[in-house]
Amino acid sequence: MAQPLETQVCVFVDPSKTFQTFEGIGAALTDAAAETFAKMPKQKQEAFLKAHFDPTQGLGYTLGRTNINSCDFSSSSYTYVKENDTLLESFDISPDHRYKIPFIQAAQKAAGGTLKLLASPWSPPAWMKTNNNMLQGGHLKPAFYPTWARYFTKFIKAYEQVGIPIWAISIQNEPMATQRWESCIYTAEEERDFLKNHLGPTLQKQGLSAQKIVVWDHNRDLIYQRAQTYFDDPEASKFIWGIGFHWYEDWSGGTPMFDNLRRVQEAFPNKKILFTEGCAESFDASRYQAWALGEEYGRSMIHDFNNGMVGFIDWNILLDETGGPNHVQNFCFAPVHYNTQSDQLIYTNAYYYIGHFSKYIQPGAQRIISSASRSQLLTTAFLNPDGTTAVVVMNQSDSETNYFLWSNGNAVKVTIPGNSIQTLLF
Repeated sequence: MAQPLETQVCVFVDPSKTFQTFEGIGAALTDAAAETFAKMPKQKQEAFLKAHFDPTQGLGYTLGRTNINSCDFSSSSYTYVKENDTLLESFDISPDHRYKIPFIQAAQKAAGGTLKLLASPWSPPAWMKTNNNMLQGGHLKPAFYPTWARYFTKFIKAYEQVGIPIWAISIQNEPMATQRWESCIYTAEEERDFLKNHLGPTLQKQGLSAQKIVVWDHNRDLIYQRAQTYFDDPEASKFIWGIGFHWYEDWSGGTPMFDNLRRVQEAFPNKKILFTEGCAESFDASRYQAWALGEEYGRSMIHDFNNGMVGFIDWNILLDETGGPNHVQNFCFAPVHYNTQSDQLIYTNAYYYIGHFSKYIQPGAQRIISSASRSQLLTTAFLNPDGTTAVVVMNQSDSETNYFLWSNGNAVKVTIPGNSIQTLLF
C-alpha cells in the first residue's frame, strides 16, 4: 500500500499564487573579462559567447553589468576626463574601446541583439574626492555633485553612440566599503541627497529618464536601513527603480541574511530587488572543481528569489588562470576561467548551477509558490510567459532523495542525487 503524501518527501507547487516578475540573469562584463576574452582564439571566443548568451545552446543570459571608470578588475586605474576638467570637455571613453566595448558588442550580438546592461562606478576621478585618490574610500566633495551627475549622462550618451544602450545605472558600487581599490563612501543620506538633488534631475533634463536607477549596490546586511532612508523620501524615491545587493559579509559561519530582502519587499513592494554582484573569493586554481562553488550559487539564488529578488547579475563572467587580471591583487573565482598559457576554457560547476535558473526561467516569468516538506531540499519556481512552469530543486544533503512533485492534486515521483540541483519543466 502506498504511503500517503504527508509521510513522503514532497515539493508542493501552487501556480495560482504569483509574486514578483523575473527580469533575467547575467554577469559582469568587466575590463578583466574583456581583456581575457581578447586573448582567446576566435573559435574559443565564439564557443564562450554561445555558452553564455545563446538561449537554446547556452545559458541564455539577458543581463549584464559593467564598470564606469576603472574598478579592481581593471589592469590599471583610469577615468574618462583630464585632471580638474570641471566642465567635462575632455570626456572620452577611449580606454574602453580597446577591450571592453568590443566585448560588450559581441555579447549583445550573441544574445540576439539586446542585453540589459547595468553600469556602476567604483569611484569618481580623484580630484572630485575628499582624499584626492580613486582608491581607499573617501567621499565625493559636495561641490562636485553637479559635475559627477553630468558625468553619468556623458557616459550613457557615449555608450549609446557606439550602439550599447545602458538599461540602468547604480549610484555607487559598495558605498560603505573603504577598499584598497577604487571606492567611494556615501552615507545613506548622502546617496539619497545626491540622487534627489542632482543625479535624478540631471538625467531627466538630459532626456535620460528611461534609464533605471539602482541604489545601495552593496551587501544584504544593511539593506533595510538603506532602503528605508531612500524610499521614505518621496523626492528621492520617485527616481528609484530598485535596490541592488551583494552576497558578501552578511554571515559569520551561519546562514546568510536572506530574510533582510523579505523585509524590504514587505515594506516597499513596488521597488525591485536586484542582485548586482557576487563571487567565490580567495582564488585557488586547485579548487576549480570544488562542488561548493556551485552550491553557493544555488543556495543563494533560491533563497533570494523566494525573498523577492527579480534578477541576478553574477560578478566577472570570465577571468584568467590567476583569477584576474586585477591591478590590486584582489583575485577571485568566475564560473568560467580561460588559461592563457594552455589555451583551455575551464567551466566550474558554478556555471552549470546558474544555468538551472537562466536557461529555464524566462524574462517576464512570475514566481509562484514552491514549498519543500524536508529541509534537505531547497526549491523555487516560476510560471513562464509561454505557460510552462520551471521548478528548481537543490538537494543539500549527501544522500539521494526520492520525492513527489505535487501540483493541484496531481503528483509525480522524482529522484534527486545527493549534492545536486535539477530543474523540472512542465
